Amino acid sequence: MKIAFQMDPIGNVDINADSSFRLAEEAQARGHDLFYYSPDRLAYQQGRITARGQDMRVQRVAGQPAILGDLRDVDLADFDVVWLRQDPPFDMHYITSTHLLDRLRGKALVVNDPFWVRNYPEKLLVLDFPDLTPPTTIARDLDTIKAFKAEHRDIILKPLYGNGGAGVFRLDENDRNLTSLYELFTGFSREPLIVQKFLPDVRNGDKRVILVDGEPVGAINRVPAEGETRSNMHVGGRPEQIGLSARDREICAAIGPLLREKGQIFVGIDVIGDYLTEINVTSPTGIQELERFDGVNIAEKIWLAIEGKLG
Repeated sequence: MKIAFQMDPIGNVDINADSSFRLAEEAQARGHDLFYYSPDRLAYQQGRITARGQDMRVQRVAGQPAILGDLRDVDLADFDVVWLRQDPPFDMHYITSTHLLDRLRGKALVVNDPFWVRNYPEKLLVLDFPDLTPPTTIARDLDTIKAFKAEHRDIILKPLYGNGGAGVFRLDENDRNLTSLYELFTGFSREPLIVQKFLPDVRNGDKRVILVDGEPVGAINRVPAEGETRSNMHVGGRPEQIGLSARDREICAAIGPLLREKGQIFVGIDVIGDYLTEINVTSPTGIQELERFDGVNIAEKIWLAIEGKLG
C-alpha cells in the first residue's frame, strides 16, 4: 500500500517513544511505501487534496530517524491510507486540516476519521459518558467556574484544547489563584476552560489505555514526578507497567462501539482511579511503552485493523 503521514517534523521524533515513528516502522516492515509531509504543506488545489512532501524510509537511528527523498507534490487521493498524526493544539489550523482531509472520503482511508476527530476533541467526547467521568464543567464565565470550585473545593483547571499537560493547574480548597488564572487564560484566548473535581487517585498514576478499533489492547500507568500533579510524560511523568482492571474494561465496553462506528482506529483514553478523564483521538501516544512492557506488537494490531477495512 501507499501510506502518507501528516505529522510534525520527522527529524525531531524520539525513536524510542514516538508512536508515529512506530506506526511508520511497522508499515515499512509490512512492505508498504511511505510518504511524509508536514501539515503546512497540505493544500486544496482545484478539486484535489494535495501535499508537498518526501518519500520516506524510517530507521531506528537516534538523530536520523528517517531518510527522505526529494520534495514532490502528490495527490493524496492516490494513496491507500493517510495518517493524521500532527500533535495538537487543536486550533483552527488543525481543524482546517480535518476539513481538507475529509474530502478524501471514498478515495483514501484517513486515520483517524477526520470528521469525527474534528467533532470529538479529547475533553469534549467524554461528555457523552457522564456516568464514567468525574464532575465536570466547561465554561468561560468566571462565576460559573467559581460556583464549581465552591461545590467541589479541590479542582483541576485546564485549557479546553490544550495537550501534554500544558496549562493544567490544581486549585485546592486553600488556593486563592482562581481569578488570576482565569484572567491569564482569558487574556490570550477566547476559548472556554474546563474544570473537573480533583481525583486524589492521581498520586497512584494516570492510566493510558490504548484501544484499537474500539477494543482495549493494553495500558500503561503514568506516575507524576515528585511534587507534580500532572502525570503526562511530556512533563516528567514516569511510565510503569500495569494491567487492565475490571473498571477499565467496563469503560472500554461503554465507549468502544462509538469509537469503532466513527472510524477512530487508534485511541488512547486516560483513566484516573475509576474515572474516565479524556478520550484522545487526535494524536494519541503510548504504543512503544506498552510494547516494551507487555511484549505485544501494538503497531501490528493497528495495521491489521486498517488492512481489514481496506479489504
